[in-house]
Amino acid sequence: MYDDILIPTDGSDTISETLAHGLPIAANNDATVHALYVVDSRVTAAADSEASTDLERTLEDEGRAAVETVDERASAEGLETVAEVRQGTPAKTILEYADERGIDLIVIGTRGKSPREKVTSLGSVSERVVDNASIPVFVVRNAGERE
Repeated sequence: MYDDILIPTDGSDTISETLAHGLPIAANNDATVHALYVVDSRVTAAADSEASTDLERTLEDEGRAAVETVDERASAEGLETVAEVRQGTPAKTILEYADERGIDLIVIGTRGKSPREKVTSLGSVSERVVDNASIPVFVVRNAGERE
């Protein structure tokens, strides 16, 4: 049913819970796990050119570490993996990657937001992915949100 499963990561601790749900789905379907980290181009564009270059390098390093975490966990389960760091707007880039790679399922975690953050934000990455995806999206509500 699922040959390729995308698990986007932002490098936060919430990936553990997302993997706890996504990896068994991948294992049950003998699917390839795709780990993706998106360096948010809006963040790097806001800095001056010298600071932007340093920030971009730092975020790319964080991204490589984040996808490596997914790769290591999936490989430990005997799953084939693909890991990539891209630049762009997170939700849009996740959806573009899914389309380009023929992804069958996206497993994405949510991050807890305070009530104030919910009011002032334009929506979360996971919400935008769900709203715009043409394929199934499995959303993992992370433990920190339920407390």
